[in-house]
Amino acid sequence: QVQLVESGGGSVQAGGSLKLSCAASGRTFSTYTMGWFRQAPGKEREFVAAIGWSGVNSDYADSVKGRFTISRDRAKNTVYLQMNSLKPDDTAVYNCAAAPFYSSRPNAYLYWGQGTQVTVSS
Repeated sequence: QVQLVESGGGSVQAGGSLKLSCAASGRTFSTYTMGWFRQAPGKEREFVAAIGWSGVNSDYADSVKGRFTISRDRAKNTVYLQMNSLKPDDTAVYNCAAAPFYSSRPNAYLYWGQGTQVTVSS
């Protein structure tokens, strides 16, 4: 069992930065792939970024490449999403999630956090 709690969301102006955190509990956290997803009003949930259990492998949606960075601190059981050069289109609820294998597909992820709101104004 893995429990996930996100934090760090908020409101920023376009061009600003935010850093999301996802604190995990559960002894199996270190073996899970961790992902970030987002969902804007009226839109489907979309993949943002994922990082493998070792922290070596990572992947990003084309829309955030070069602006967002995913990382994990296995000692702290925490995953981060550093978001720079934010755009209004980045406005969404961001969820972290845990999967037993590496994937960018939401249905591969077994555990989800409650989400944190990110709002970017122009």
